[in-house]
Amino acid sequence: MLPSPVPADPGWDEDLTRLDRDPMTAAEFEASLGRLCELDEGYSEEEYEDVEPFTAEELAGIREAAADELLAAKSATTGRRGPGQPGSARVFPGESASPAAAFGPGMVLDVLPGCAGLAVAADATAGEDARFAGVSEAELVGVLCAWDRMEAHAHARKLAAVAELARRNPRELDAEFTADQVAYALGESRTRADSLIGMAQTLPARLPGTGAALADGTISRYKAEIIARATALLEDDEARAAEQEVLDRAARLTPGGLRAAIARAVITAAPKKAKERRETAAKDMRVERWLQDTGNAALMGCELPPDEALAADEQITTRAKELKAAGLEGDMDQLRARAYLDLLLGKDSRPREGEPGANPAAGRPAPAGFAGRVTLTVPLATLADLADRPGELGSLGPVDPWLARDLAASAAASPKSTWCLTVTDSQGHAVAHACGRPEPKRHAKRAGPGPPPGRGGFSFTPASRDGPRGGYGTWRLRTPGPGPDLILTIDPITTDPCDHLHEAKGHDHRLKQHPKWNVDQLPDGTFRWTTPTGRSYDTEPTRYPI
Repeated sequence: MLPSPVPADPGWDEDLTRLDRDPMTAAEFEASLGRLCELDEGYSEEEYEDVEPFTAEELAGIREAAADELLAAKSATTGRRGPGQPGSARVFPGESASPAAAFGPGMVLDVLPGCAGLAVAADATAGEDARFAGVSEAELVGVLCAWDRMEAHAHARKLAAVAELARRNPRELDAEFTADQVAYALGESRTRADSLIGMAQTLPARLPGTGAALADGTISRYKAEIIARATALLEDDEARAAEQEVLDRAARLTPGGLRAAIARAVITAAPKKAKERRETAAKDMRVERWLQDTGNAALMGCELPPDEALAADEQITTRAKELKAAGLEGDMDQLRARAYLDLLLGKDSRPREGEPGANPAAGRPAPAGFAGRVTLTVPLATLADLADRPGELGSLGPVDPWLARDLAASAAASPKSTWCLTVTDSQGHAVAHACGRPEPKRHAKRAGPGPPPGRGGFSFTPASRDGPRGGYGTWRLRTPGPGPDLILTIDPITTDPCDHLHEAKGHDHRLKQHPKWNVDQLPDGTFRWTTPTGRSYDTEPTRYPI
């Protein structure tokens, strides 16, 4: 905050907030930067000696109106979380003497989209020693988020320059040399230069919403690249349809969450193309090796069949646990790496009798096989062959409907498979859950030939003649094969307050119990977290395939 009263119309606040609505001309932008620099350098008190300062109430009202106006303009398009997500727009704890007061939760610069003026204002808060003297922690987070928005905005402008360079060299031969020109100018590889040109041309032509979100700092460069890579196989209209499925929540999703969400959207938009891409890419199955910067080596399998990759991963974990039980030292990452090499090379790294850490189990042969345990999530309509909606395979992410049906049929052939049902709302949020149990033996004999051909071998029917009321109650799930029908009793999931019936051991559940954190569930199902500094962030519950 400046040491003297700010005049009623200093000019810079108005120019900054206007950036959200109208682009500046070059002359206006230079004038705005000039005024900001003048403010940063200080000014003469005599210059404003006749200006009547605002009262505290007037100043609070002006700031509240400005924040409300800016949020109203942005709320319809961003749903921001991630780069520069603002705190609660209704937090106005009073006047602050901090040089970063405008970056506090809900203040004007805390919600301003990425722009050059924002960078100037954020830079002024650091001080000469970059220690942010007088800046509170909540304001410091606001400055951090502002720089994140600026980073995304700067990359969008960089891509715009690359796109213009490509436009000026439209001929095929010139276009080839454009990549070389970019590579030399930026000190990058030609492959990276080609990638930049592709991204610069893709966003305005195929993914305009992603380009706009990158330009105002709503999403990061990395998230924009995730969307662009995932939609590369689609036609332009299909790419835009998939983009619209995730763009309203892309900012508040983690990169991993966004990768899964856009993969589902791509499969939904063009399921057959997703299947063809998987099958075509499988022809490029390979093992890669390279030397790492540390001097050690890396070995990786690429384009492997998803089910076999998961089974192999489970086998590595099983062998690693055996090594740990036998007394081999190391954490699970190290033990899994040793197990990986053991399985590939036919070695046994368990300590032998007389070696440090040996135990009576040392020396016994590794098991010939095991039953891997992974989670496959598939919409019931896909299982019944009534729709081609994507499924989800463990930590690997979304899979196309054909592979999902094949995996489900394979799981049904094993008596060790367990089946659960999650009922979702139209957004994919869980509202009810049930785990299957075999039908009692006195009713286990199946009546009739089962589901007709072409239905995937799965059916879901009420367990009683009249059916349960309200969709809850007891249902019967029939799976392919000779096994008994499964009985599922569906119970609603209570979220507010949490009844802990389906609680997980993850970070979010424990964080709810922390006395300095607060979480509220909003009407649309999202969660609003309030941190100890008073900032608020919106997250959404898990979305299941629907």
